[in-house]
Amino acid sequence: MPAQGKHRRPKSTSLGRGLAAVTTGGAVLALPVIGATSAFAAPAPAAAAAPANSAAKAAPAKHSVVAGETLSKIAREHSVSGGWKKLYEGNRKIVGSNPDLIHPGIKLVIGAKSAASSDDKASKASPSAARGASADRADRSERVNAAPVAKAAPAAEKQAVAYTNDLDGWIRESLAVMAEQGIPGTYEGIHRNIMRESSGNPNAINNWDSNAVKGTPSKGLLQVIDPTFQAYHVPGTSTDSYDPVANITAACNYAADRYGSIDNVFGAY
Repeated sequence: MPAQGKHRRPKSTSLGRGLAAVTTGGAVLALPVIGATSAFAAPAPAAAAAPANSAAKAAPAKHSVVAGETLSKIAREHSVSGGWKKLYEGNRKIVGSNPDLIHPGIKLVIGAKSAASSDDKASKASPSAARGASADRADRSERVNAAPVAKAAPAAEKQAVAYTNDLDGWIRESLAVMAEQGIPGTYEGIHRNIMRESSGNPNAINNWDSNAVKGTPSKGLLQVIDPTFQAYHVPGTSTDSYDPVANITAACNYAADRYGSIDNVFGAY
């Protein structure tokens, strides 16, 4: 609301026009008499406001991976919307097919768009552009008398991987299942926790702690109680909590939910 009394405009005196009679040898001349008035400068036109430019989007940040880091940990540090899965989608070409294996020294792009989002934009191109592209391809096909392309042979079925029936094989098979399910974790993190919890004995059971007193003793390689095993059981693995692969994957699924990854566990969990 404008303040009153600070900038009062002076009252303008209306322009008065009168006639003064002047006698010159009998002739009467009518002369205009102009009343006093105040002159004001017209306000300068307001300068046209320059259209505001939209702020340029910040370039995606880069993160250099160091030993012991996981995609889950990096996603939390950089507050990545969508978590480690979104981070992996944007860096799939750099990380590779296994999101659990990120090597120290690689540079991850924080905020990179996944290839899928680029494909979605391409699929939303205008119909007219699509028709133009189709016409151009048809025109080229008429000009070039190319030989028909032979159909590609069907890809060979992926061969099943054989895992050894020992601690090394159990961990590696679990990592393969975890990669399919998007559960983070590394060989080192799993092995370190197994050696602390059971010393590598898949039939280990704790019959003396508080869980045992409640009737739910910790079992297996990563000492998982039955309620936790059932809640975090990974489909496709055995429902026996003593099964090495089922025990590892369920424990890693639980650790990912609570700590971000089994790699972040360094004690009782």
